[in-house]
Amino acid sequence: MSDFKLRVVCLGAGYVGGPTMAVIALKCPHVEVKVVDLNVSRIAAWNSDSLPVYEPGLDEVVKSVRGKNLFFEVISEEDTSSIRNADMIYISVPTPTKTTGIGKGKAADLKWIESAARMIGTEIKEGHKIIIEKSTVPVKCSSAIKTILAAQKTEATFSILSNPEFLAEGTAIQDLMTPDRVLIGSSPDPKGIESRDVLVDMYATWVPRERIITTNLWSSELSKLVSNAMLAQRVSSINAISAVCEATGANVKEVSRAIGYDSRIGPKFLKASVGFGGSCFQKDILNLVYLASQLSLPEVAAYWENVIKLNDWQRKRFTQKMIQTMFDTVSNKKIAILGFAFKEDTGDTRESSAIPVCCTLLEEGANLKIYDPKVPKQQILDDLTAHGCGDKLKQVVIEDSALSAIEGAHSIAALTQWSEFIDLDWKLIATKVMRPRLLFDGRNFLPHEELHALGFNVFSIGRPPLRTKAHPTSAGVAGFPFEPAKLSATVRLLSEDTGSGKSTPRNTSPR
Repeated sequence: MSDFKLRVVCLGAGYVGGPTMAVIALKCPHVEVKVVDLNVSRIAAWNSDSLPVYEPGLDEVVKSVRGKNLFFEVISEEDTSSIRNADMIYISVPTPTKTTGIGKGKAADLKWIESAARMIGTEIKEGHKIIIEKSTVPVKCSSAIKTILAAQKTEATFSILSNPEFLAEGTAIQDLMTPDRVLIGSSPDPKGIESRDVLVDMYATWVPRERIITTNLWSSELSKLVSNAMLAQRVSSINAISAVCEATGANVKEVSRAIGYDSRIGPKFLKASVGFGGSCFQKDILNLVYLASQLSLPEVAAYWENVIKLNDWQRKRFTQKMIQTMFDTVSNKKIAILGFAFKEDTGDTRESSAIPVCCTLLEEGANLKIYDPKVPKQQILDDLTAHGCGDKLKQVVIEDSALSAIEGAHSIAALTQWSEFIDLDWKLIATKVMRPRLLFDGRNFLPHEELHALGFNVFSIGRPPLRTKAHPTSAGVAGFPFEPAKLSATVRLLSEDTGSGKSTPRNTSPR
């Protein structure tokens, strides 16, 4: 231990804490890194060959440093030595949206942040410690942490830093290895600046100094929320345009490409889809909405809330298209669901668009055959239950391959952009599905022309459908040529849904 120049401990061994600390250990061999958690099984998984988090490249990083300068340990009331011995303490615990009480449905639940702060304040009796907010928190949360620490009977002193994560699941290791920026917020007092510089020096081991941004605490905390809100807003913006494209015969892929060439706009996050998901986008926007409401800024709150409403509407619109195309009924029909994670290269299903799509289909009486290469069976069933369709699980079969999910299906819905779905033997699959062959691509990534040549009717997001003669235009989906009545119905559907927040009737669009 004497060989280590700095000792770091992270409270929380989840999607952020585990990968972040693993990369710090890899890049900083002079730093001892400990990841601690109350969850015994999670720590056991981090110490096994089957990590609790799937990220490309994570296994290799963990195995190269685990037991050297990276350690995963269970923390308990009886053993908190890792906290007492640390120089820097990261707080990387969940901050989910509140489900009860004041701020229900919008405000962040900070009970785990408070618990972590109280544990730190109780266990550390002397010296100076650097406390780092890694969890996504509301603006001025650091003040609450400081107040909690100050209330404890201790002679220790603390500096609070904000160091939000900007990781994208599926590319987290790459994002940590070569980050666009590292953001560090601190108080302006001498101890705050000194503590900030310690953290800057650690990151500067592998991150260029010009990419390490320093701000005050409030700017850092707010920047995290705004970053995710802006990204989500771009997704909802292009999804809104996708509806116009479908009603006019324009191609959203071509529109995205055209506007993306504008250097003021750029091409990223302009890919139309069934909707965004993940643990951050919706939660952080709701947090921003709640903040604006509390600051008496109703117009700001309404603006950002509409980003989420548009996302919800896009999911409903996609599902409605499926039902209408399948002759206005999916009752007792088998539907193959390809992908359940919120995006490719992760096993995370939090806020996945697949969940509401599947639940709506189940409510309509469909039988679902679901396959995802990384999401465990029980996770899928738990997510469907939590979304309110637990009584429909008898209509669900979790398959162990895409082919088994597709065989005998009346339609296929691709909801996660796994590359293995592109490489499937679609010529063989064409012989395994019911006619007319219906495929709904919720991510616009499958080889549409090739599938159409094999006899599939292909329906995607924001692009003219590719139909066979066996499935004419009258199936209920707006398409080319331009029909003003259908466009006005699409616009009306959006305005009604975003205005009231109520579910859209299934047969709103004209046939």
